[in-house]
Amino acid sequence: MSDFATIVEFGANPATELRERTIAWLQENVSEHRVQHILGVEATSVELAQIYGLDVEKAALAGLMHDLAKYFKPQKLLEMAKAEGLELDPVDLVNPHLLHADVGAIVARDDFQVTDHEVLMAIADHTLGRPGMSALSCVVFLADSLEPGRGDDQILQDLRQHSRQNLITAVWHTCDYGLQHLITARKQIHPRTIRTRNWAMSESLKAAASS
Repeated sequence: MSDFATIVEFGANPATELRERTIAWLQENVSEHRVQHILGVEATSVELAQIYGLDVEKAALAGLMHDLAKYFKPQKLLEMAKAEGLELDPVDLVNPHLLHADVGAIVARDDFQVTDHEVLMAIADHTLGRPGMSALSCVVFLADSLEPGRGDDQILQDLRQHSRQNLITAVWHTCDYGLQHLITARKQIHPRTIRTRNWAMSESLKAAASS
């Protein structure tokens, strides 16, 4: 994977300043291991955005900010989600950590003055996905699971290859991969994850049938 600076050259502009400010914030608020994951997601989001002709700067920003709320305490996540009026599933109440994506979008908007709706939704969608989510959201969703730091077994290699060939099919298969891990670990599954998987599978099969 190329270094981000060689992928996108913003130059001396507000985007560069925002990136530097975000990285400085992350270095103070998340672990070094998490920072490396975030940079991997940023770079993978850029790579996929280039493949699919999406806005590279938006992909980079959403990837960089996707885990802003990763280390927020459960009570803070719940309080911020309720204050925002987010609809909470019973699974959220048992596992508030799942709210870090939606709350991260709030932090991006309120603390970093990000106003682009597509970027904010890509941050919010990166963990559970969302039926009908945008291509940018698909990119960040995939990048979070498939960035190089996640590992290099054959399944991940195959999923990365899928991600470069068909965005929606890759979302479907990546959902299946994640669901298998949750089932094996005997963890609750958020309904939105299932709806995302079913949507991606349906769209992928429809596209294959019409081709």
